[in-house]
Amino acid sequence: MAEFGKGIAFYRRQYHLDVGEGFYIDLLLVHVPSNRFVVVELKAGKSKPEHLGQLNFYVSAVNDLVRFPGMAPTVGILVCGSKHEPTVRYALDGSSQPIAVTSYTYDTLPPEEREALPSPEAITAVLDQHASEEAPYGE
Repeated sequence: MAEFGKGIAFYRRQYHLDVGEGFYIDLLLVHVPSNRFVVVELKAGKSKPEHLGQLNFYVSAVNDLVRFPGMAPTVGILVCGSKHEPTVRYALDGSSQPIAVTSYTYDTLPPEEREALPSPEAITAVLDQHASEEAPYGE
C-alpha cells in the first residue's frame, strides 16, 4: 500500500462487479486527497492489450456503478511483470480513461527490501492458485 503513495486507503480486494456476468477487480482503493477510486489490476506476466481493455472496462463500471456522488473520476493502474512500451502506447491510444501501466521490478530492489516482499514467482503462484479456487474472473 505504501508504494501507491500517501492518502491511499484500501476499499476491497476482489471487488465484485455484477454487470450481467460476474467480474472481479483485483484491488479497489481510494485516493483520499483527490476523493477518487483507484482500480488496480495485477498481472504476473507481460502486459497485453487485452489487460488494458479489461482495466478500461473496470474503470468505466466503477465510475457508473460504484462511485459516490461528488467523487472525482476513477483511475486505473495495471501492475504487471513486464511491459513493452510500444504495445502499451498503442493499447492506450484513443482511451479516454486515466490509466497507467507499471511493472513490478523485484530484482532491482535492495536485498533487505527483496526479503520483505514476495518474489514474482510467489505472486504468480498465489494468483494461479487463487484463479483455480475462486469463481472465474478475467485474467
